[in-house]
Amino acid sequence: MRRTELEGLPFLPASFPLPLDAPFTTATARQEAGIWPTDLTWLVDRGYLRRLVEGVYVANPVPDSLGLRCAALRLVVPTDAVICDRHAGWLHGAEMVLAPNEHIHVAPVCVFLPSPGRRLRNDLADSGERAFVRGDVVEVNGLRVTSPLRTAWDLGRHRYVERSLAAMDQMLRLGLFSKEELAAGVPRFRGMRWVRTLRVMVDYVDGRAESPPESILRLRWIQAHLPTPVPQLEVYDDLGEFLARLDVGNPELWFAAEYDGDEWHSSPEQLEHDRRRRAAVEAQTPFIVKALRKENLFGPRADAEAILRNGIIEARRRSGRGR
Repeated sequence: MRRTELEGLPFLPASFPLPLDAPFTTATARQEAGIWPTDLTWLVDRGYLRRLVEGVYVANPVPDSLGLRCAALRLVVPTDAVICDRHAGWLHGAEMVLAPNEHIHVAPVCVFLPSPGRRLRNDLADSGERAFVRGDVVEVNGLRVTSPLRTAWDLGRHRYVERSLAAMDQMLRLGLFSKEELAAGVPRFRGMRWVRTLRVMVDYVDGRAESPPESILRLRWIQAHLPTPVPQLEVYDDLGEFLARLDVGNPELWFAAEYDGDEWHSSPEQLEHDRRRRAAVEAQTPFIVKALRKENLFGPRADAEAILRNGIIEARRRSGRGR
């Protein structure tokens, strides 16, 4: 099928030589339909296809579902492999354990094999061996996947505390295990790599965080040794009317902070909505609300601690409680 035959069509036609209701691989496209990777890239760019994981595509109208995700992964991993870490979290429904678009073009699928000495040697899988005990592995639509709790422990053992806390927050948010269960299992990983990170971060896990940047904003608050932050703090006026739900705050300090990511807080309309919502909170309550962006949390010029400390000072002065 020539590209010119598709120009102007909203969707791929029924005559398209690959499945329109199921995922397929780059190899299948080349071998069975003579469609090369450059053609697939063109089809993705035009909105006819989308990538599910690296090397696996599906027609764009097919709705996302757990079944679709599993069907995509079954095409690229062995039947006895166990999917772990970020992609296990993704399969369980914690989409934000992945970096933006990671399932499309960045990191290989995290796969571990039960037999000693076996590794997957291709560009699609980050492979190796890992020891599991009973209950660590479950089946998700025909795939062997680490359980939600084991996945949280694995994600918590990370070199960087930010990724550890953010991932565990997202896993706890699923509601499939309790924070007490998460903490109780930490000792079994004694002596393993990055277990110290897990041991420290597990005390701060909170499933109310709606996104990884919110988790990291809360972590910056904790690292500054400020009074306890409350995720998704609900604010009401004097009549008990709901005003807003703020990313993180402390009601005794009358202070809150929010993370404004580019995806949901960049257009003129979004910025105006944010301004009005925060202005309403500050006008009808003693709260001070500060907005932070990516550059405030990450990189050499990160200044989240200073913003938080100064905001609290401003809130105390406004509420008449001094410095």
